[in-house]
Amino acid sequence: MRAWLNGRLLEDPLAPALPVNDHGLTVGDGVFETVKVIDGRPFALTRHLDRMARSAAGLGLPELPKDDVRQGVEAVLDGAQLPLAKLRITYTGGAAPLGSGRGDGAPTLIVVADSLEVPEPETAVVTVPWPRNERGAQAGLKTTSYAENVVALARALERGASEAVFANLAGNLCEGTGSNVFYVVDGRLRTPSLESGCLAGISRALLLEWYVGQEIDEPIEMLGTADEIFLVSTTRDVQAVTRCDDRTLEVGPVTEECRKVWADREAESIDP
Repeated sequence: MRAWLNGRLLEDPLAPALPVNDHGLTVGDGVFETVKVIDGRPFALTRHLDRMARSAAGLGLPELPKDDVRQGVEAVLDGAQLPLAKLRITYTGGAAPLGSGRGDGAPTLIVVADSLEVPEPETAVVTVPWPRNERGAQAGLKTTSYAENVVALARALERGASEAVFANLAGNLCEGTGSNVFYVVDGRLRTPSLESGCLAGISRALLLEWYVGQEIDEPIEMLGTADEIFLVSTTRDVQAVTRCDDRTLEVGPVTEECRKVWADREAESIDP
């Protein structure tokens, strides 16, 4: 692991480095991105930084200094022997009073690089009873306020699954804790629209550009009858779902085709 904080590479990435009153720590006032690194190069970094800037603006943080982020990325990757890795880029409100109100200090910017395991080709998911709020202030933003995801993922792990899937307040399929959900009905690929409150995933957007799919909002119960289900994310790529709650599924032809399309197109450009 290598870490860069506010312009400097840390000698010990696990040593104390943040003030105890950093607003990202005390109240989750921050945004972040996870970026895959392939052979020492970050994949789709421009898209990730553009989304991070939108999340920061949506949360009311100062404008994201993209050039500084790129410097941090270069610093943690320079000389690192990480053929497959991930970057965690975090941007918070910085030091602030111990409450919801922000301080007037400079924001905190952190870039961390760490190894990434090759994702399993198949997984299991469970649906959870807690809805996403598609009308909330954080809807569609990638913020550090992840406690809801922690609780849901713990529920999934207890049931032998690697991901929890949420409905929204309308009862429609929304997203996973860290992934977007795709499913197949009568041979046609579908995924929730951004109006569902799901995150505008980078992998989601790329797959919709590379493969014909329909954005549609339907009840989460559709997963009970879908012919195929798969997840997409930075760390999962295209990952087939072979169990959803108590239902077993096969890896179908659309999922296999999307896997191939993903692998082929990812190899064409490091910053699509």
